Amino acid sequence: MALFRLPSSGPAALVPRGHGLLLRAPQMSDFLQWAQLRELSRSYLTPWEPIWPSDDLTRAGFRRRLRRYAEDIVGDKSYPLIVFREPDGVLLCGVTLANVRRGIVQAVAIGYWVGERAAGQGSRSPAPRQLLPVLFAAPGGHPPSTGACSATPRLTAGHRPWRT
Repeated sequence: MALFRLPSSGPAALVPRGHGLLLRAPQMSDFLQWAQLRELSRSYLTPWEPIWPSDDLTRAGFRRRLRRYAEDIVGDKSYPLIVFREPDGVLLCGVTLANVRRGIVQAVAIGYWVGERAAGQGSRSPAPRQLLPVLFAAPGGHPPSTGACSATPRLTAGHRPWRT
């Protein structure tokens, strides 16, 4: 069903690999693994996320999510990705590069979620580091020389601030 595929050109088509991780845009074929991980991690994730729609873990809800992702990618607004452990293809987390700004000041907001079973195992930080240089590469192939990431997370035991 091509209708639900994300665009296949531009930065979203890239599949960065490194640190034992594979990042790529979600596809309909990811639904079962995504829904299972989100359901198993629900109590862990919900304190940090907006309220989940009642159909969030359904195929219809996932399809709607993929359509919104495709619109954002085509508009160069955001790049939602899911992160797999490369050796065995297990889904670990999701990372979204949102509010993309290009030009003299290149900036992006980073949002993420980590499945409870992968929390604290180092899958979160390497993922955006792999993608940012690709997303913000200048025409000559050089990423910007400076950048900043600002976040004010609510910290509790077991949750650490983002480190790049």
